[in-house]
Amino acid sequence: MQKVLITGTAGFIGFHLARHLLAAGHRVHGYDGMTPYYDVALKRQRHALLGGMSGFSATEAMLEDMATLERVAADFAPDAIIHLAAQAGVRYSLTHPRSYIETNFTGSFNVLEVAKALGVKHLMMASTSSVYGANPEMPFRETDRTDHPLTVYAATKKAVEALSHSYAHLWGLPITQFRFFTVYGAWGRPDLAYFKFARAILQGEPIDVYNHGELWRDFTAVEDLVEGVARLLPLAPPAPGARGAPVEGDSLSPVAPWRIVNIGNSDKVHLMDFIRTLERLLGRKAVLNLMPMQQGDVPATWADCALLERLTGFRPQTDLATGLARFVDWYRDYTRA
Repeated sequence: MQKVLITGTAGFIGFHLARHLLAAGHRVHGYDGMTPYYDVALKRQRHALLGGMSGFSATEAMLEDMATLERVAADFAPDAIIHLAAQAGVRYSLTHPRSYIETNFTGSFNVLEVAKALGVKHLMMASTSSVYGANPEMPFRETDRTDHPLTVYAATKKAVEALSHSYAHLWGLPITQFRFFTVYGAWGRPDLAYFKFARAILQGEPIDVYNHGELWRDFTAVEDLVEGVARLLPLAPPAPGARGAPVEGDSLSPVAPWRIVNIGNSDKVHLMDFIRTLERLLGRKAVLNLMPMQQGDVPATWADCALLERLTGFRPQTDLATGLARFVDWYRDYTRA
């Protein structure tokens, strides 16, 4: 069992990951700034649930607060750090770019500095499918070029990938960057499309459907995502001089203990099929407000997750109806509470 420092434990994915690792017997210290990007009460409810589990402790502070981050990390002395905290939201980055630079880049730089100082066994950092940007080749593979991000959000994540590689090379810090693909599930973020769709459908309000519904996404159940991250946790990338037989399709850097791994469902679902599935589960029809393509959006995402499977033996495979049913059950209970 390990001691794991997780940033962003009051967030959607961080909450699920912390709960997963705690249930497996790990000790987890959460670090979260409780920013008001969406309802802080939801974040506090997540942390309250984690607080009821053995092995969990937490600090409420911003990543930009380097003195606090250094103190907390030194006191906890983690074996590994999983960095999930970020200013999320592709569309929000169109109007609030500075918050992405401060949180996603400066905050991640601080995490890298702390991980270097402590010499952790493995630093894992959340990236995003958005870094694939204008790449037209699908499914997206970790070894594809990602030189054309389309939003500030994607650009900050791409910049952190590059910065982390330099840390891995210069100081031998083992780093895994994992790219998420359209994660959904219970305890999700209210700003995410599926959450907004459910609320609007139940209230009889229209939902905004961009590009007139001609969008495809690799929808990934949060349970599959955290299982993938948990399985990667003990697999710190080896240094260049300590590698065995190569893994087919590996994204390992030739000069550093650093790799990228996609975590997605390895399938692309048409947005209208997603909406129809949600309608069936909710028992109501959606009122569609068909809109043009949103600035910075991409028509499709689709992950090649062969590397994840080769490394861990695990491949996300929760079908959309099953995953959305879990969310709908939770949402009905949550909104009744």
